[in-house]
Amino acid sequence: MPATRIADVIVPEVFNPYVIQRTAELSALVQSGIVQNDPLFNVLATKGGRLINMPYWNDLTGDDEVLSDAAPLQVTNITAGQDVAALLLRGKAWGVNDLAKALSGDDPMGAIGDLVANYWSRRLQDTLLSTLAGVFADPNMANNVHDISAVANADTINASTFADAQQMLGDAKDRLTGVMMHSATETSLIKQGLLTQELETFNGQSVRVKRFNGKRVIVDDRCPVANDIYTTYLFGEGAIAYGDGQPPVPTEMGRNVLQGEDILVNRKHFLLHPRGVAFQDAAVVGSSPTNAELANAANWSRVYENKNIRIVSFIHKIA
Repeated sequence: MPATRIADVIVPEVFNPYVIQRTAELSALVQSGIVQNDPLFNVLATKGGRLINMPYWNDLTGDDEVLSDAAPLQVTNITAGQDVAALLLRGKAWGVNDLAKALSGDDPMGAIGDLVANYWSRRLQDTLLSTLAGVFADPNMANNVHDISAVANADTINASTFADAQQMLGDAKDRLTGVMMHSATETSLIKQGLLTQELETFNGQSVRVKRFNGKRVIVDDRCPVANDIYTTYLFGEGAIAYGDGQPPVPTEMGRNVLQGEDILVNRKHFLLHPRGVAFQDAAVVGSSPTNAELANAANWSRVYENKNIRIVSFIHKIA
């Protein structure tokens, strides 16, 4: 009996939407509310071009005036600004040997789809961390950084210093929904008895989540650490906007006849943009920025007021 091939079990028109949906379902960033799939960003991601321009109106400013029958009111204007996102063009190809175990399952397409979705979920998280490295290297983001790493006798993360980090967003701090930290930071908080675990429902499924001070905890050892100094990120709801684009051929199967190997190719066009920090495209070599280029401060510039960016970098030590 002939062996089952990838092309026998995958229907591209079904597979690609499934992978997109499952990637969101598996993503702790999406579950926490940090990353929100904005329908407008879905549209923008399909418009073409490497940069997506998003003009916005600045808030009204100035003091009100006392009405007078002798002096007219002074007319002021409203000003506009522009946020800019980079369209990220990514892809990955796998040989059948990497997926052989999945092909033996009862639902091979679902099994392969879950493997691919898990892969993209991890890659989105890695892309976000690269973006944050570049964003917070911008000197204009200083008011979103709470650095206590050199404060004598008060340089560790705990309930009190975390509250101070939240205060960087002022009266917008209540909108914080998530915190991303290194596993060593998580362990320190567990020892302090500050982490709780809860069962929550997301898309109809029960998910066990950890919380710190009411915020969803995401643990990733790619969070910055150097010389026993750790960086923890706090996020407001919807701080990162996500949009799915439409590659001309999102999913494709092929075969290397010389090696007798089936190949699955999955391509992804997407926006993963920190609202209020414009991508500058100042140091990008190819058609779309790499993660290393996203981590370059030269490619970012703050355009919103600091409080409206809804991200805080908390730099600390651990107990």
